[in-house]
Amino acid sequence: MQLCSGGFLLLLLASVPPSFLLKDQEEDELPLTTTRPTRVTAAQNVSGCPSKCTCPTEETVDCGGLDLHIFPSNISAGVQHLSLQNNLLQELSYNELSRLARLKTLNLHNNHITSEGLPDEAFESLQLLQYLYLANNKLTVAPQFLPSSLRIVDLAANRLTCIYPFTFGHKPALRSVYMHNNQLNNTGLPFDAFNGSDAVTTMIFSSNRLTYVPQNLPRAIVRLHLQNNRITRVPKGALSSQWRLRELYLQNNNLSSEGLHPSTFSRLKSLEYLDLSNNNLTQVPAGLPANIVILHLGRNRLSVLPPERLSRVRSLQYLLLQGNPLTVAGVHSEAFSHLRSLHTLHLYNNRLDGIPLGLPRRVRSLMLLHNQITRVGLHDFAATYFLAELNLSYNRLYSAHIHRLAFRKLRLLETLDISGNLLTLLPAGLPASLQILNLQKNQLNSLSPELLANLTILKELHLAHNRLRIASISPGTWQELHGLKLLDLSYNELSYVPPDLPESLENLYLQHNRIAVIMAEAFLTTPNIRVISLRSNRLLAANVSEMAFADLKLLEVMDTTGNPEPINISLLQAANWTQTQMGT
Repeated sequence: MQLCSGGFLLLLLASVPPSFLLKDQEEDELPLTTTRPTRVTAAQNVSGCPSKCTCPTEETVDCGGLDLHIFPSNISAGVQHLSLQNNLLQELSYNELSRLARLKTLNLHNNHITSEGLPDEAFESLQLLQYLYLANNKLTVAPQFLPSSLRIVDLAANRLTCIYPFTFGHKPALRSVYMHNNQLNNTGLPFDAFNGSDAVTTMIFSSNRLTYVPQNLPRAIVRLHLQNNRITRVPKGALSSQWRLRELYLQNNNLSSEGLHPSTFSRLKSLEYLDLSNNNLTQVPAGLPANIVILHLGRNRLSVLPPERLSRVRSLQYLLLQGNPLTVAGVHSEAFSHLRSLHTLHLYNNRLDGIPLGLPRRVRSLMLLHNQITRVGLHDFAATYFLAELNLSYNRLYSAHIHRLAFRKLRLLETLDISGNLLTLLPAGLPASLQILNLQKNQLNSLSPELLANLTILKELHLAHNRLRIASISPGTWQELHGLKLLDLSYNELSYVPPDLPESLENLYLQHNRIAVIMAEAFLTTPNIRVISLRSNRLLAANVSEMAFADLKLLEVMDTTGNPEPINISLLQAANWTQTQMGT
């Protein structure tokens, strides 16, 4: 195999082989291939099938996974689909390949083929070849000449440092190129690498060593994956002709705002998905196209959101801004004002000390966890009528700093998470639409029916890791919770099972409390319960009444491990119960 020479720089190969990553192909590009063959018995093989291989038809030969060291010598010249994946081949014989002139699919994935073992003319006579799979081998330079008939070429997970003009170029039928997990940098990628291959729609060059976005890419490209490289800039005009591009992955690079020209993205009129996360951007890129649906800007260095950068992206539905140094002062009140389609906004892991002004009016999912928010005011959520999921966990909220009417307008709110704060009381004025309420890891020391009133469709209530005692749970606390199915009171200070639990309850978690006795009436009001966890309490066998479980016909799991004594409970009356308790 001739190494890159002439106008190409000779590249040293690295010693660590990359790991193979699976690609996802377009359905209409999948060949009638033997990549996932149906195994047949020897009796079903057609005549002339190579030893140990399977041949369901005269055109299909599967010799995959046979630990072959040598290319089979007796393959029929009429074969069209040949699988040799998962073997130990180190080289390909030109003489053997040249006989297979009718070959359309050749799968050599996961062998030990080296560039030295792959002659320049290896595929010369395969003028009908459409699908070539050479992923996960030991190639250091790409094949110099590939047939012009190819539709898909997969060279992923090799050690490639160089490709040639005729590797991917001058192939009018070529649709997909997979080059991820190699060692390719820009000097090994010629400017004319795709000349004459104008129909390419999918290019996967992720996990290489590129330092800038390649230029002169095919105009028909739809999916371009360049994540996990070392890209610091996008040259001016590099993407100016790719007006069909819909997906652009640039995450996990070294892009700075200075490396993006104001017109970098402006001509990508079809762009719907843009991932710029985990870079070094200090500003939202200018000139973002209006049709973007998903925009990832997380884990950058954004400290401000001005009004003009996002306002023209009218189709935006998902905006991900997590892991930046954004403050409330840095978020302009008009930053989201024109984003009428935006329904998911991630602002977690920033430096917000309050709720930003001007939140998108139609937002449905708002992630504000892991910030420094100290208060929720009367008007903070007054305009977000469509909010269905709100996460305020792991901030610095005190009960006194959440306005009693803060959630009054959220009549569609289904999930509220305020865990990991400093609350001593449940927030007032919770919406009747709530289905999941998470308040774990606070300092709650009391529960009262007034604060849970009207939550008739609440399904899950998470109160673990608080300071609740039986005496601090007022009578009637659960009376409005007619739909509650899961109640988590673990890691509190309860001395026995709370009375009058809702009839609808199915899952009850009481582990790591101080429960020392289970009385006969403990589960009298919960006939539908399926799971009870009493792990790591203070239970002694003599203090556990078997009558407490006698009528629990649906009970499936009861965990009493970690108590001072093993607890043996006969649940023969519970017809569907399977004994899963441990340590008995």
